[in-house]
Amino acid sequence: MRGLGIRASRIRRTAQVLKAGSSAVAGLAAIALCAGSLAACSAGGTGARDEGPARTDPVGSTESAATASPAPRPSTSPKTVNAVRLVKADPKVSTEIKRDLKPCVANEYPVDVSYGNLTGGASSDVVVNVMTCGDAVGIGTYVYRDEDGKYQNVFQAEEPPVYAEIDRGDLVVTKQVYEKGDSVASPSGEEILTYRWSGGRFVQESRTHNDYSHAVDGESPAPTDDG
Repeated sequence: MRGLGIRASRIRRTAQVLKAGSSAVAGLAAIALCAGSLAACSAGGTGARDEGPARTDPVGSTESAATASPAPRPSTSPKTVNAVRLVKADPKVSTEIKRDLKPCVANEYPVDVSYGNLTGGASSDVVVNVMTCGDAVGIGTYVYRDEDGKYQNVFQAEEPPVYAEIDRGDLVVTKQVYEKGDSVASPSGEEILTYRWSGGRFVQESRTHNDYSHAVDGESPAPTDDG
C-alpha cells in the first residue's frame, strides 16, 4: 500500500537528494585518488594538471591576506520549543485537534517539528505537524513566528491528510486527494502548494497536482485467462 503518511513525498524528494549526493561523493573520491598519486593524474594530458599550476603566495604576503575569502560564520542552533504546549495554548487551533493530541507511547506525542527561516524574522520560524498515532496521518499543520519573544500563529491547515515542510525558504504544504471509491490507504493523488512570506503573510506561489497509479498498490484487476 502507498501508506497514509504524507511524508511519502518527503521520501521521494530525499531519494533525489541522495542520488545527487552520491555523484558528488564519486567526484570527491576521484580528487582524493589524484592527490595520492600526482604522477598518474599528470600523465596523458588529463586530470588536475590541465588546470595549470596552482598559484602560490609567500607566507605572510599582504596580497594573499587581502584577497583571502572570510571564513563563514558558524550557524547558530535554533531555539527549541515545546511544540505540544504551543499547539494546545494556541486559540486558533481547533478543539478537535487539541483533544486528539495525546501521547502515543509514554510521553511521545505524534508531532513533527521543523525550524527554519520562512518569514525573515530574527529567530527561526517553527513548523509543527500534528499526526495520528496509528498511521502518521497529518491532521493539522501550523507555522509559528517569533514576534517580540512570543510565538504567533501565522499559518495553519486543518484539512487532513496534510503535511508541511520548509524547502529553501518556502513553505510547502502537501494534501492527499481522495475520489469516490478510494480507500483510506490509497488516495488518488496529491496537491502540493508552495507559499512564500510577503507583506506580513504567506502568499501562494504555485500549485502542483500529482495523480497516483493504483496499479502499484495491487488494486488493478487480475488478467483473465483466454485459453
